[in-house]
Amino acid sequence: MTTTDDTFGASAVHPRFAEALRALGLGDLTAEVRRFPEATRTATEAAAAIGCELSQICKSLIFAADGVPVLVLMDGASRVDLERVREALGAQKVTRAKADVVRETTGYAIGGVPPFGHRERTRVLADRSLLAHEVVWAAAGTPYSVFPMEPKELVATAGATLVDVRERSE
Repeated sequence: MTTTDDTFGASAVHPRFAEALRALGLGDLTAEVRRFPEATRTATEAAAAIGCELSQICKSLIFAADGVPVLVLMDGASRVDLERVREALGAQKVTRAKADVVRETTGYAIGGVPPFGHRERTRVLADRSLLAHEVVWAAAGTPYSVFPMEPKELVATAGATLVDVRERSE
C-alpha cells in the first residue's frame, strides 16, 4: 500500500525522515510508522491514538541554550526543567525555541519533530525517564505520524547524552 491514507508504512513518513532512516540503515522502520487521521501533535493526543501510556511518548523539544539550538528528548508525561537543562549544558540561559527556529533547525514543524533526521546537527539530551519502557513512540516528521523504537536504540541513534532534566515533583 502506498496511498496517503495508509495507516502503516512509507506514505506515513515525512520524506526527509524516511531518507534519514535509510541513511542510518533503519529503512525497515518505515513499515512500522503509524499514521492517524487526527493529529498526534501533543503527547496526550499521540498516547490516546496509539493506546499507550503518556510516558511512552518521546517528545522532541527544541530549546535555545545561549542562543544555540539543542534538542531535548523527554517522556510525554513529564515537563522539561530549564534550569536542569542549563546545568547539564553549562549554559548561561536556556529558553524554548520559537517555531521558526524549530523549523529552520530541524526541517519539521512543532508537533511532528522526530528525535533524529534533522536538517542541522544539534546537541541532544535525552531524559533517563525514557528508559523506563520497552518501547517508546516518537513523531515521524508529521503531526499525524509516529514510530516505535526501543529507548536505548532511540537514544543511541539520536546521539543523545542521558541526563535528568525533567521537572521534579514537589
